[in-house]
Amino acid sequence: MSDQFLTAKKDLPVLGVGLGLRKELAADTIQNADKIDWLEIVPENYMNLGGAARTRLEKVAECFPLVSHGVNLSLGSTDPLNQDYLLSLKKLVDQVDAPWWSDHLCFTSFAGVYMHDLMPLPFTNEAVRHVSERIKIAQAIVGRPFILENISFYMHMPADEMSEAQFLSEILEKADCGLLLDVNNVYVNSCNHNFDAGDFLKQIPLERVVQIHMAGHTQVSGKVIDTHGAAVIDPVYDLLAQVLRQTTVKAVMLERDQHFPPFADIHMELNRFREIAQECQPALCNIKRKAISTDLKAAASLFASTKGRERAGALSA
Repeated sequence: MSDQFLTAKKDLPVLGVGLGLRKELAADTIQNADKIDWLEIVPENYMNLGGAARTRLEKVAECFPLVSHGVNLSLGSTDPLNQDYLLSLKKLVDQVDAPWWSDHLCFTSFAGVYMHDLMPLPFTNEAVRHVSERIKIAQAIVGRPFILENISFYMHMPADEMSEAQFLSEILEKADCGLLLDVNNVYVNSCNHNFDAGDFLKQIPLERVVQIHMAGHTQVSGKVIDTHGAAVIDPVYDLLAQVLRQTTVKAVMLERDQHFPPFADIHMELNRFREIAQECQPALCNIKRKAISTDLKAAASLFASTKGRERAGALSA
């Protein structure tokens, strides 16, 4: 299997501790730019848009390095990859000069209808082949390193042939892409599907982790639900420390999508990330913003190989 991504990862910039950009937090985010190293944007909120969304994007781009985290790529769908979507995404990540981009290991569409939810896939060899090939195509079109996020899910699809850890590992290696490790999703799934979260982390290729998501969750009727609407809990912080002790990552961030607290509470969580990083991986705490900006363009082009550009041109013609 190819390990081109692992070579490219070495030269990706260390972004540090960041936050997901949400319009509800945008004003506080800009006012507290000295407390945040970088931002993650949801590209669907900004692609081909003007008005307030474009103004917000331009403002934060002046203050922070940005990366893209999409929700509509639908890698697991049997629908053809949406070429218009990918070309619009490429335009956006080129504009903000994102060093990498990401989406989820799931499907979000069927027969051209988008469900606006992250639906799980069957853990089968056929699904591994299907998703891996689509990742290669998408990465070639966008021309920047792609990282894949593990999702939370609440039921197993029929006909599973392997565990979630095996499924994720197979796709990462066959597609030769990176991992956006959502630590809270690992914890949520471990509770709902009765496995040890620490053991899960030992079974996946942590060397492929580029970015980490941290978030809170909610208990509902005996299930743990990934809501991004509560504070991060201690077991999830413990898992973050486990990952940072085992592998080098480039970025850690907080996701908050609802029940927004005062910004002081968000700042405390970001500081907790920094405390853990200082102990386990100090490079995440020593960010020089000017150096990041200088290196972004070179780092982002690492995966746009001649072969990849030719393939992308043929696909998008």
